[in-house]
Amino acid sequence: MQDLNDLFYFAKVVEHGGFMAASRVLGIPKSRLSRRVADLETRLGVRLLHRTTRRLALTAIGGNVYQHCQAMLAEATAAEELVERVTAEPRGLIRVSCPELLSKVLLGPILPRFLAGHPKVRLHLESTNRRVDLIEEGVDVAIRVRNVLEDNASLVARPLGATELVLVASPTLIEHHGTPSSPAALSAWPCLTMIRPNSTGEWVLRDDQGKTIQLTIEAPRLVTDDLQVLRDATLAGCGIAALPRFLCEAFLADGRLIRLFPDYDIPYGILHAVFPTRRGLSPAVRVFIDFLVEHLVPDNAPGYRRL
Repeated sequence: MQDLNDLFYFAKVVEHGGFMAASRVLGIPKSRLSRRVADLETRLGVRLLHRTTRRLALTAIGGNVYQHCQAMLAEATAAEELVERVTAEPRGLIRVSCPELLSKVLLGPILPRFLAGHPKVRLHLESTNRRVDLIEEGVDVAIRVRNVLEDNASLVARPLGATELVLVASPTLIEHHGTPSSPAALSAWPCLTMIRPNSTGEWVLRDDQGKTIQLTIEAPRLVTDDLQVLRDATLAGCGIAALPRFLCEAFLADGRLIRLFPDYDIPYGILHAVFPTRRGLSPAVRVFIDFLVEHLVPDNAPGYRRL
């Protein structure tokens, strides 16, 4: 095993362009640096540097060794930063984006507990249904719901839990249109969806045998990015919708909504936190994400599931 200090000295000599410059930066005599690099070359059995009175140049193998030394120093720095982040007290501002409904139902009720536990942390919460650009807008954490986790090389997604989706309709709609005989018949009924206006909605249902049915909603009566608007339109009899169970549980219980095809499952919506990168997360952001993992999804609440 090589003396890692010698590799460090070699890298600094190359980085600063010579023994004299590296000596001044490191506060180590030039003669000592020269001897340590020479000892390294002896142990490796190769020449790493071409030395002349005017200049210093890397040999071919020296260039390769220098690249590995840079990687070694970067990892060492990362290790030190990791310890500092873990041991440092969380402080500073965290900018958070969350859909409006989730802010009211899930995030809002638990924020006081987080703030009470971290008195030096400040939160800026934007409750919005638009898809924010975390990097461009300087957002630290965005809470989102998707059927599959996002695949984005510049972002990290951490699962927080899952929400059950159910197909529901109002008694008024059923009285007027009748009850669909099968999922495939839904195309003849007015439907309400959570998609962009210029795209096509899809519902995926799975029976108890694992068979999947994929339904395309070609002309939804209503398209919105607001789940409460979708629920209220469903209650008013405007159409059939796939809603989170937690949002309509009370209305199913009192009969204002009827669940359709209870023997079929709809893929859970995955609640997840999205943030730009794991490396370099501040202690405040890190503890906030850990707090979300622990507390965002209620224990034993209908319509939720921990992952």
